[in-house]
Amino acid sequence: MKPMTHEELAALPTTTTIETAARALGLGRTRAYELARENRFPCKVIRIGSTYRVVTADLQRLVSSSQSP
Repeated sequence: MKPMTHEELAALPTTTTIETAARALGLGRTRAYELARENRFPCKVIRIGSTYRVVTADLQRLVSSSQSP
């Protein structure tokens, strides 16, 4: 899986899919869903029916803080 660039991350809508968030964090799809189901995903996840959406602002903060020296 190709890592997400800063430009791609900045261009995301207000919420994004769990797959996109997993890509930004370097997680596999299965592990990301597992963490979301267990309420252990590292940023805010909103469940709408059977769909998981990740709050992009939280994702961007997490990625930028993990890349800071």
